[in-house]
Amino acid sequence: MAAITAAMVKELRERTGLGMMECKKALVAVDGDIEKAIEEMRKSGQAKAAKKAGRVAAEGIVATKIAADNSYGILVEVNSETDFVARDENFLGYVEKVVDVAFERKETDVATLMAGDLEASRLALVQKIGENINVRRVKLVEGGVVAGYVHGNKRIAVLVSQQGGDAELARDVAMHVAAVSPQVVSKEDMPTELVEKEKEIFRAQAEQSGKPAEIIEKMIGGRINKFLAENSLLEQPFVKDPDVKVGALAKKAGATVTGFVRFEVGEGIEKEEVDFAAEVRAQAGL
Repeated sequence: MAAITAAMVKELRERTGLGMMECKKALVAVDGDIEKAIEEMRKSGQAKAAKKAGRVAAEGIVATKIAADNSYGILVEVNSETDFVARDENFLGYVEKVVDVAFERKETDVATLMAGDLEASRLALVQKIGENINVRRVKLVEGGVVAGYVHGNKRIAVLVSQQGGDAELARDVAMHVAAVSPQVVSKEDMPTELVEKEKEIFRAQAEQSGKPAEIIEKMIGGRINKFLAENSLLEQPFVKDPDVKVGALAKKAGATVTGFVRFEVGEGIEKEEVDFAAEVRAQAGL
């Protein structure tokens, strides 16, 4: 059997990012062949990644990349299990790689995007970091002027498209969307079924007042108008100048906001509540 030297272990650690004992064990198993050790570790990494795939990944970051001419942009969410890993340089480097590939290909189908190198890199990262990593969603925004905003903690990101105006205006609108989270661009865009659902709720509340039917209908109309104004981007007071509505701000600049996409890390994912004390007791057999 070949002697396993410290230099061999060091090289394997640098190339895989794994622990010293894992590297030494892998080298012993393949009689000191570093390339063979990497191959076997990758195989092992895939197996471990599969085991970790069932664990909830609801942390992570969102990221954007926008064309130099502001003709299109890509928005990506990549999840990890913990916020700690979401700040790890290796994780951040992987996210950047995902964004670059999605941007270059204008690819929004996650399965298609991940086929090939990105999936291999994901598996290697899972092995290295020890957490489930998941590319959750990708969105392309194009047409007109496209600009974006990423909140400082990288948990909220927005892309906005508009006809006319400039990128600075689109970025300001994106910042507003990040802060206020409108549901639609204009009140005409609000889904009919959602409006009807709100009407049912308002009617049930109004009927408890005992007022005449015609008064109730006026009350419902007023509540619906308020609901639409509060949840439609163009009707909202601009976050940087509440005296001006977003629609009026865009119009003054000769622009029309045509769409937006807002990603917030983990939205819609059911997080597992962990009782750490109970977990420790269970592991200790108490």
